[in-house]
Order: sequence, then C-alpha cells, then structure tokens
Amino acid sequence: MRLVPYRKNELRESRIFPEISTFFDDFFSDFPLAARRTDESWMPSVDIMEKDGEMILRCEIPGVNEKDIDLKIEGNVLTLKGEKKHENENKGDNYHRVESYYGAFSRSFTLPQTVDTEKIRADCKNGVLTVTIPQKPEVRPREIPVSV
Repeated sequence: MRLVPYRKNELRESRIFPEISTFFDDFFSDFPLAARRTDESWMPSVDIMEKDGEMILRCEIPGVNEKDIDLKIEGNVLTLKGEKKHENENKGDNYHRVESYYGAFSRSFTLPQTVDTEKIRADCKNGVLTVTIPQKPEVRPREIPVSV
C-alpha cells in the first residue's frame, strides 16, 4: 500500500471555501497516518527566564550531540546553531510516518546591555541546553531602606 502524504499548509493556501477546508482539516487531523509536520526545517523550543540576577535560557534539543552545538556571542547577540542528525539514514528503509525533525537549526537572541557577556556559561544535560547569563553587578536592583 502506498501512502499519500497530506500537507495541511497546501490546503490552507488555496482556501476558496473556508468551511470545506475546515471540514477536511478536521477529517485528516484524525487520520491515523496523517502527516502533521510539513516543514523541512525545525527550530527548538526555548524558554528564557530571569532568576537571582541571571538570565537563564533553556533550549530543548533532544537527540542533538553536544559536539554538534555551536554557541557564539557577537556584540549583544547570542547565536545558537546546531544539527540533529538522522540515526538511520538507510536509503532502503520504507518509512510510513516520520514525525521527528532532523537537520540544522539556528536561533539568535538579542541580549540587553546589562548582561556580563564574559561570564556566560552553558551546559547540556538530558537533551536540554541551559545557558546562564549573569547580569553586571552594578545594574542589579538593590533595596533602599526608608527611614521613618
């Protein structure tokens, strides 16, 4: 049996009757072998938070080898590049469904002037890259006591 991939984005681009498109979207989204991921590139998810005078960037990159991660800072722009390689690239394999993303990715983040770029550290554990970016001590908020 040969499977024909359904590409949701192609259907959305040619909307003549939105109700019909919505009907087919709903129908094919429940189809057991529907292709849900249609783009060829991928971008890992990133969470950025501030804690204890540091900015913490957490990037989910499961399956990416540490040697395939490139982290650079140029000016106040932090750039994360990497590549997730397909483990079994046998040309004879006949996949029925592939939902995993593979290939190169790149993310860039503009950092505020208040960070200390000389003390940035990064570590990768269990498929999560954590980049810790400390703020300069002179820009950290401090409490001012109010005298009565």
